[in-house]
Amino acid sequence: MKIYIIDDDGLSLFLTENVLLLEDASLEIKTFLSGTTALKALQTGGEDAIPDIIYLDLNMPVMDGWEFLDALVPLFPTVENRCRVYILTSSLDVSDTARSKEYGLVSGLIHKPLSCEEARMIVFQ
Repeated sequence: MKIYIIDDDGLSLFLTENVLLLEDASLEIKTFLSGTTALKALQTGGEDAIPDIIYLDLNMPVMDGWEFLDALVPLFPTVENRCRVYILTSSLDVSDTARSKEYGLVSGLIHKPLSCEEARMIVFQ
C-alpha cells in the first residue's frame, strides 16, 4: 500500500509516518513538506505515483491543503477510485469539517496527532 503524507511540519511528518509503520512496516510511505511537491509527484509520476491514501495538512505555506485539493480536480478521473484523502489537521474549526465534505476525494477529517487506532481503521479498511 502506498501512502503520501503532506505536511509542512517535520515533527508531524515523523510522528504520522511512524504511527503508520507501527501498524504495518511494509507500507510504502512518501513524505512531502509542501503540497506543491506532492502535486508535482502526482502529475509527473504517472499512474504508478497515485497513492492509496493521502494524509493532508490544511495549514501550509505556499499551497495550503484546500488549494492542493482544488489542484487535484483535473486529476480526479484518474485518482477517484484509487485514492482516499484524509485531512490531518490541528484545526478545531467546525467549518473545516463542513468544507471537507465538499470534496469528493476527502474520506474524512482527523485531528492531529494520528492515533494507532485511527491509522489501523484507515489502512485496513
